[in-house]
Amino acid sequence: MPRGNEVILLVEDESGVRELAREFLKVSGYSVLEAKDGIEALEIVARHKGAIHLMLTDMVMPKMGGRELASRLKVIRPEVKTLFMSGYAEHTTDNPAASQLPILQKPFSLSSLVGKIRGVLEGNAVEVPVTKSESRG
Repeated sequence: MPRGNEVILLVEDESGVRELAREFLKVSGYSVLEAKDGIEALEIVARHKGAIHLMLTDMVMPKMGGRELASRLKVIRPEVKTLFMSGYAEHTTDNPAASQLPILQKPFSLSSLVGKIRGVLEGNAVEVPVTKSESRG
């Protein structure tokens, strides 16, 4: 199982999924900053003075979807890579519109989460356009 020591910003509105992802990341050696939505994530980024290597974010959340969050984060921290999570079929890699995005399908296992994170950290990050239609709420 791949391990890491990077800092991950975890953004997920469902507390059960967020807790599971946090535990998977911590047992795999990562430091985790947690946010329940995009607004809180941007506040954490503004306060955090150290490096953030990757943002793991849900695609569909209240207030601000994952793509919009990634776009805003890219302005203030261009070095941060992004991995999206989604439980929606239209976001899977079988969908041509989503095939260029690094997406982790929910539900996920420890090995799929850590494997996908390592892949993105090692150079598979993709620039993401803003899409407001993925916000709920």
